[in-house]
This record gives sequence, C-alpha cells and structure tokens, in this order.
Amino acid sequence: MLADALEHLVRGIVDNPDDVRVAARSQRRGDLLEVRVHPDDLGRVIGRGGRTAKALRTVVGALASDPVRVDVVDVDRR
Repeated sequence: MLADALEHLVRGIVDNPDDVRVAARSQRRGDLLEVRVHPDDLGRVIGRGGRTAKALRTVVGALASDPVRVDVVDVDRR
C-alpha cells in the first residue's frame, strides 16, 4: 500500500511517469522503499536542497504504522 501511494505521488511530479518504479524491501530496521525514475526527472524528485524528497518521506512516514525508509536511487550509480 505504501509503495503504491509513493508511486502515485512521484508520478504526479515527474515528466516521464511511465519510468517510475518503487520497490519495497523488508529489512531489520523496517521497510525500505526505493524510488527509481528517469534520469531527467531525478532533480524533480529530489528538489532544491532535497525539499521534495523530504516532503515525500514525511508523507509516507505519516501513512506508515512501522518505520519506513524512502531512498531515491540514482540509476547512473548502480
């Protein structure tokens, strides 16, 4: 559910919504949601000074009942 909500939010921000992928993984310290977007949209998702990414983390954290970590993955690094 959280992955779907995060994907919906990110799709509304980017220019290439078909390239948005959110992967959910369970870890010892809680869930991890990895957001992958088109390289041209990476700046839009992170935002100036990380404000957009921080806002997305805040919204997802408010929806979650357990600790959740949200990472925006730079596809060029992996």
